[in-house]
Amino acid sequence: MKIVIIGGTGLIGSQLTNLLKDKHEVIVASPNTGVNTLTGEGLDNALENAEVVVDVSNSPSFADDEVMNFFKTSTSNLLEAEKKANVKHHIALSVVGTQKLSSSGYFRAKQVQEGLIGSSSIPYSIVHATQFYEFAGGVAASSVKEKGIFVTDALVQPIASSEVAAFLAKTVEEKPNLGIAEIAGPEKMPMNQWIANYLSAMNRPSEITIEKDAPYFGAVLEKDTLVPEKAVFESNIRYQDWIADPKNQR
Repeated sequence: MKIVIIGGTGLIGSQLTNLLKDKHEVIVASPNTGVNTLTGEGLDNALENAEVVVDVSNSPSFADDEVMNFFKTSTSNLLEAEKKANVKHHIALSVVGTQKLSSSGYFRAKQVQEGLIGSSSIPYSIVHATQFYEFAGGVAASSVKEKGIFVTDALVQPIASSEVAAFLAKTVEEKPNLGIAEIAGPEKMPMNQWIANYLSAMNRPSEITIEKDAPYFGAVLEKDTLVPEKAVFESNIRYQDWIADPKNQR
């Protein structure tokens, strides 16, 4: 089976490629490999005779207008190319809570992306994942202000990116579900606790102030916004065990 991975050089895409390449013909598609969904460059050639397309790409900019243009344009170009190639299954990676975060420009763009996929004639599966364990450092860095670190206590249920890639690999070999499947890690925890655990593991213990209105991609979170309503898969890899591995401490 020929599988095209859009965003195939990124965190998820590279792991997914490694999981599939021994069993299938895998095309790694990204601007670095001459395939650009935003301009359409290289799409038709990459998708020729493809049965499955997995889109794990992300916008290089999170500015409202630019992220909307990225997801709207790239998804439209991709779906059009898939129609011409007679692709049988479109799989897209998105985020748990996307439908609840309309105040965020990023998540409004993700909503548009999912709407385009759902209204297309191509059979599809959308996977909503919770925050990756690898994102804790970025959340911590974005939460620093002059007087300390300010993080919401809204719940998260983060997951190792390797488990996301494994679930996508399984989805590739299944029939399209024509809907959304939610996946998550094994434990719910307040985001401030998650970040405190990260900083402790990195030997940078810091006092964290709970700020309930601290924005996430520009949106204020309710308590359960970022946790799944009904996960179809929950990983067994606990964050404390994952972050204890030196190779994950970065």
